[in-house]
Amino acid sequence: MNTALQPPASAYFITEEKEQNERRTLAVLVDNEPGVLARVIGLFSGRGYNIESLTVTETEHEKHLSRITVVTSGTPHVLEQIKSQLARIVPVHRVVDLTTAARERGHDGPIERELALIKVQGIGEQRLEALRLADAFKAEVIDANTEHFVFQITGRVSKVDQFIAIMAPLGLVELCRTGVAALTRGKEGM
Repeated sequence: MNTALQPPASAYFITEEKEQNERRTLAVLVDNEPGVLARVIGLFSGRGYNIESLTVTETEHEKHLSRITVVTSGTPHVLEQIKSQLARIVPVHRVVDLTTAARERGHDGPIERELALIKVQGIGEQRLEALRLADAFKAEVIDANTEHFVFQITGRVSKVDQFIAIMAPLGLVELCRTGVAALTRGKEGM
């Protein structure tokens, strides 16, 4: 039997999708209690949805509320399913599609930032080039010795990606990224 291999995809939808994938940033306000993050993430993994970025932190200590920021992609239909299913999880108070909210207000997208720590080894000319490029990207040296630097860079995901790509041939050793933190533009909150 000669069957063509199919690319990996979600088994949740059996019919072929003709819509283009979109990238979306979702903000989810949840109770800050054990197991909530596992339930939210379980929704994604159980249905074959991918998470491109994930950040979680308590935002309202007195109310014991945390904010989960998830960057994911899929067809508009899949993204609506994700939002709907997230809203049905009991400790979830609110789900906001920051990308759609920004577009409805006439903006390109939400305000998104990421922080990265990047360790680069450097000796001689490569050391000078790494420092020069870090200065151009407004990356801060937070640790250094005669053989390496650790840079801290904050900005849009594309800026962080570009800085990492430029540092790779100069001796990139290790990196750590926080994931996307995002807010909508304008006076309204979540």
